[in-house]
Amino acid sequence: MNRRKMFLYILLNIFVSASVTGGMLFWYDRNYRAVSQSAVTQATPVSGEGAPVSGTDLQTDIPVKISSVVGAGTVTSEIVVVKFEGENQLDLASWQLKDEDGNTFTFPKLTLYQNGAVQVHTIAGTDSVIDLYWGISDAVWNSGENARLFDAQGNLRAVYRVP
Repeated sequence: MNRRKMFLYILLNIFVSASVTGGMLFWYDRNYRAVSQSAVTQATPVSGEGAPVSGTDLQTDIPVKISSVVGAGTVTSEIVVVKFEGENQLDLASWQLKDEDGNTFTFPKLTLYQNGAVQVHTIAGTDSVIDLYWGISDAVWNSGENARLFDAQGNLRAVYRVP
């Protein structure tokens, strides 16, 4: 094989390898890395914007937060991460996750332990101790809206502005 053909073959190989690697990194970042990052900060509570919050103020006596909303607008990758940062445990049974359009997810019997978290997927699936599935066929979260977490008594516990 002459040098010119070898050079073109090597350039083609480099291009294909870079494209495949870039595609895999993009897919991984979009679907997994954003959910597993522990350095995600909670958005500052928002008051007076969006739908009314049934006359309640943000209750902060229980250290629970919405860590992130990943994949907003894409039903197959939408995930809300709820994290408990307190000691002991937190029973999430009958807690609710709501958006500004009235969509409501009610948590089943589930206990979060110290520094525990649960991911709420918009799509249908089989629940596990770390993944819950809403079972909705359309995207719920929109950029700029607030995700809100209410306890079983209807008290607002966390607010997160979807990026």
